[in-house]
Formats: sequence, structure tokens, C-alpha cells
Amino acid sequence: MKTALIWGAGGGILYTRMGLKRSVLLALVLMCVSNLSFAMLATAGHSNLGLAAAIGFENFASGYGGVVVVAYFSALCNLRFTAAQYALISAGASVVGRVLTGTTAGGLIESMGYVNFYLLSTVLALPGILLFWFMMRTGMIDSAMGTAGRRD
Repeated sequence: MKTALIWGAGGGILYTRMGLKRSVLLALVLMCVSNLSFAMLATAGHSNLGLAAAIGFENFASGYGGVVVVAYFSALCNLRFTAAQYALISAGASVVGRVLTGTTAGGLIESMGYVNFYLLSTVLALPGILLFWFMMRTGMIDSAMGTAGRRD
């Protein structure tokens, strides 16, 4: 937990240098690669160094991603309704993850094995990365920003 907090603080510094859109894109890529690191670990077998590397990278990706997600969700909100809108956005995002993955992950791992499960999760992350990149390039991200995400 401490490591994730440290990486989160480092992520905050990186975020201020990169800006919102590039930071979100980087976070998406890091989280995707994090899944791939666990697939590589499962392929390699027992390796304390590999386990430490995979968990360390996961902590970095999660810490950085957590900072960026809070900033991105906040930027989507209207300043007059920030609390309500942020609560709805974050709840909607967490419900999808908890219901979809929480109810299926164990069964998928049993039927596919760890390597294939982590490879599948890596592949499933790619459309989201590509969609965000497309939205970034076409200006859709900028047009979706609420008043909390705009500089005056």
C-alpha cells in the first residue's frame, strides 16, 4: 500500500508535466502492460525477482492510474455539480469493473489458466487505449470537458 502511495505521488508530478490527455493515455498503456507482466510471470514460473518486478510495476501503474483517473473524472464535471457528477461517474466505472470482472475472473482463470487470462485481459485493454487515442486526436476529449476541466 505504501508503495502505491509513493508511486501515486510520483504520478502526480508526472501528470503535471504531461497534462491530462497524455497522462490518461499513458496510464491506460501502463495498466495494459501491467497485465502483460503477470502473463510473463505466469509463463516464467516460480521467480521471486519476476514476482517483485510484476508487483512493483503493478503498483506503479495503479498508483499513477489512480491519480490520473481522479483528475480525468474531475475534469469531466461541471463546477456547480462536481460532487454529484463525480460520484455518479466513479460509481458507474467501478460497478462495471466489479460486476463484470468480479463475477467472471475466477471462472475464466480456472478454464483458461493464468497465462491466457492475463493475455486476454491485455488484449481486451487495447480497444480502450485505441478509442481514447482516437478521441484525443479528434478533439472529443476536449469537447467532453466540464467547467471543472477548463482553464479560464
